[in-house]
Amino acid sequence: MSTADAANADTRLKGRIPVTLVTGFLGSGKTTLINKALKAPELSKTVVVVNEFGEVGLDHQLYASSNDAVIVLENGCLCCTVRSDLVSTLNNLYHDRLAGRIPAFNNVVIETSGLAEPGPVLQAFLSEPTLDGLFRVASVLTLVDAVNWEKTAEGHDEAVRQVALADRIVITKLDLVAGDAQAAEERLRLELGRMNPAAAIERADWSTAHVAQLLSSAGFDAADSRADPLPWLGLATYEAYASAAGDSTVDQDVPFHLQGKGIESFVLTRSEPLSRDELQFLLDGISQNLGPSLLRVKGLVNVREEPGRPAIIQGAQHLLHTMTWLDRWPSADMRTRVVFITQGIARDRLKDIIELLDRMSARTFAARERARLAREAEGQT
Repeated sequence: MSTADAANADTRLKGRIPVTLVTGFLGSGKTTLINKALKAPELSKTVVVVNEFGEVGLDHQLYASSNDAVIVLENGCLCCTVRSDLVSTLNNLYHDRLAGRIPAFNNVVIETSGLAEPGPVLQAFLSEPTLDGLFRVASVLTLVDAVNWEKTAEGHDEAVRQVALADRIVITKLDLVAGDAQAAEERLRLELGRMNPAAAIERADWSTAHVAQLLSSAGFDAADSRADPLPWLGLATYEAYASAAGDSTVDQDVPFHLQGKGIESFVLTRSEPLSRDELQFLLDGISQNLGPSLLRVKGLVNVREEPGRPAIIQGAQHLLHTMTWLDRWPSADMRTRVVFITQGIARDRLKDIIELLDRMSARTFAARERARLAREAEGQT
């Protein structure tokens, strides 16, 4: 077996290739980040997918070899452009790697355009069999420009949704903020945290080692039955936010100029297990009632037919991915907990809608079960 074949076989054994999505509005610093990534020796087995080579400004002295599709750098990192369709680009990269036409890689970084929303990209990874079988989104990294954030967020919903769907947020250009930079950073952290309580928020650090760490997170693999979903779900931070949101003093203390943008999150918690049919009924009702306002769903579900094996559900926009299963619960808490991230629905109304649908689901299937038992009883008499 060749070295390339051995590397490919090794990656197949480890599962799908992790992908980091890099989002952020125009001027937020994505190009700076990508340039640092291409020089990081720690990312030698990484493919960086960009919109245009020209935007990145690659240093030609770093080229080891290139063709029309992929540039191989001296440190082993690969760079390619999205030709027309992300699905075909990633599919071609995977099969070129498998055939040994490009060096083996075990990590992918995708730089989205400044106006792109991560929702449709996440949806592609969940819905396209080609992508879902070979790759998985490990992390959504969003860059926020501290100087222009307020104006950008007020004028562009895309920037707000980039923050709402992030797993990690990096604040850039703090050194260029006029006035008290520390106070500005604190206000911005509070605002970003209100929109996305579960995201890790940090200042930009452009050192190659830190950039490599940002872009090589293994994340959570929903197809790995032994993986721990709790960090991915971020339940503790959502619950802490919900508790704070119920405190009437919070809104007075925390400035939030984007109240009208309507980014909200809610965790549905259920002690009793759901049947498979009941879960599908509930999720269908939520999808139909929230429609385009539903940005993301992710959760851990106690399914009655699978005691001891929690189900993982996730979705982007109105699309819900097929359930996957864990071998065991990650903690002693075996309640169903599902996180909903929405836009354009007031939090109280969001809570009412989801809880109403949950009650309807429980009552509908309790009635069906009573009817089934009655029919069985009649058949025995």
